[in-house]
Amino acid sequence: MASAKQSKEKDPADIVNQNAIHIETIKKENRSQKVYTLFNVWTNVNEEEFHDEPPLFLMAIHRACLEPTKKYTHPQTESQEIGWISRPLMVSDRSDRRLNWSRQNSEITKYMDAAWRLKEQTQNLG
Repeated sequence: MASAKQSKEKDPADIVNQNAIHIETIKKENRSQKVYTLFNVWTNVNEEEFHDEPPLFLMAIHRACLEPTKKYTHPQTESQEIGWISRPLMVSDRSDRRLNWSRQNSEITKYMDAAWRLKEQTQNLG
């Protein structure tokens, strides 16, 4: 039984057969391919018309690259509604102390900043 199974199994292909198969595959691929070596520059007879208005496909490409707020007047999906209006609701006055709290340093905050920096440096080195 063991000898019958061994005879049914395929013999491993040698390097010569693999190379022949590879060459045949490349020949088949080359038959279906066409190599273009001649190229022409398209010239428009009426260049004034071309410069007055860009072709439609260029306008479509340009429009595809725009942000959604510049493409459409209203949001197209519910997720776009969240950030559609990106302008601030009111003009911010940085000198108004009621709305702007700048970072203030005291002795304790300066000490803790230095301590945290020292701790990060020792962890990065070690």
